[in-house]
Amino acid sequence: MSSLLPIAILALVQGITEFLPISSSGHLVLVWQGFSEFGMNPPQATQQLMLDVAVHVGSLGAVILYLWRDVGRVAAGAALLVIGRWTPGGKLFLLLVAGTIPLVIAGLLVKKYLGITSRSVEVVAWASIGFGILLFVVDRAALTLRRLEHTTFAAAIFIGLSQVLALIPGTSRSGITMTAARFLGYERSDAARFSMLLSIPAILGAGILFGIDLYQSGNARIQADAIIAAVLSLGSALVAIVLMMAWLRRASFTPFVVYRVLLGGVLLYLVYSGNITGTLP
Repeated sequence: MSSLLPIAILALVQGITEFLPISSSGHLVLVWQGFSEFGMNPPQATQQLMLDVAVHVGSLGAVILYLWRDVGRVAAGAALLVIGRWTPGGKLFLLLVAGTIPLVIAGLLVKKYLGITSRSVEVVAWASIGFGILLFVVDRAALTLRRLEHTTFAAAIFIGLSQVLALIPGTSRSGITMTAARFLGYERSDAARFSMLLSIPAILGAGILFGIDLYQSGNARIQADAIIAAVLSLGSALVAIVLMMAWLRRASFTPFVVYRVLLGGVLLYLVYSGNITGTLP
């Protein structure tokens, strides 16, 4: 079977689940299990790394396309800050920087002291269930009175600190940041907006480094696969974002919570019944 099909499947799944509060890592467990069950040849280690970054770059493109007004304001505001002009866009830029710093520090500390840790499927499952229930409780109990424009630096840092929990596989970076924003009283759609904007700095940094390495590799096959994965991820992520935002403007996070609990339950069944191994590939 062509190696292009597994790449396409992984790109589509990652693109769809990246910004929904449902844990992309949990879905990838099922995808890898599917590869094993149906005798498909998954990408090799170097391709896996390439694909992981490529699909994130594609999802970054989806966020930029959907939030192009916010992204434009941030870019213009950052440029004006250089010449000493303070604008709402400049403030939003600094808020995103403040919200990104905790994850950067935590990521560096984890890498230095823990290295590459095993991603337990059991941990993914329980995190999917536990943080899903937390989202439900917070979403039900919190007020709905703050907009993105009301964001303070304390709020940005609080939401940024919540991202540290996303280092636990199965937590969902988007899910935990939306939970934190709802805890602070943000409207659901604005919680999602800030969550997506907060994803841009990390993905952009990794994408630039990956692009340089990919260009210097001179491997035309890997380059072609990366482009295909990025395009598929962009398209699927954009559709997922549009549908999610349309839903959150008029309803709650409950369907995502139910889905997370069911996903975690399926994973736990597969682990405890011995149908899948205990760690992600």
